[in-house]
Amino acid sequence: MNLLELAKKRYSVRGYLSDPVEKEKLNYILECGRVAPTGVNAQPQRLLVVNTPEGMNKMANATGIPGLYNAPCAIIICAEPECSWTRKYDEHNIYEIDATIVTDHMILAATEQGLGTLWMCRFKPEIIRSEFNIPENYIPVNVLLIGYAAPEALYKSPDRHDSEGLRKPIDEIVKYGSF
Repeated sequence: MNLLELAKKRYSVRGYLSDPVEKEKLNYILECGRVAPTGVNAQPQRLLVVNTPEGMNKMANATGIPGLYNAPCAIIICAEPECSWTRKYDEHNIYEIDATIVTDHMILAATEQGLGTLWMCRFKPEIIRSEFNIPENYIPVNVLLIGYAAPEALYKSPDRHDSEGLRKPIDEIVKYGSF
């Protein structure tokens, strides 16, 4: 499967089987996050794997989603801004961009491994920080739920990207030379 096919196959899963994510698959996903590009290769990402029932209950509390779609695993993607690159022209620190590129690599890796994911920014950072002892110099940026999609989870066909009206046409989002 090529990258475009893989990207089209991915969808947001909001219903999981209780089956745990196998260690070798989780390690593969984490390795894909580790090798993701970051500004000047600063690698400010800090990943916390949550895969116990107690931890997932804490995640549910932090997101306000009871049961958290029955997901067996979550990765909290944090970044350490002091370690990330800052653009000198406007002092823009790109830690959130770096963390999100890492997240995307892990999403695609999970999809390749036959797992479903849900990328979440809906969480209370202060609860995440408190419940998981996140150091003050780390900022929680994303949460990635991972697991096997339940049969009742809304499957979305890879062809949905080509459906009329679902995605903007390429000529609407891409310009050459100037806007």
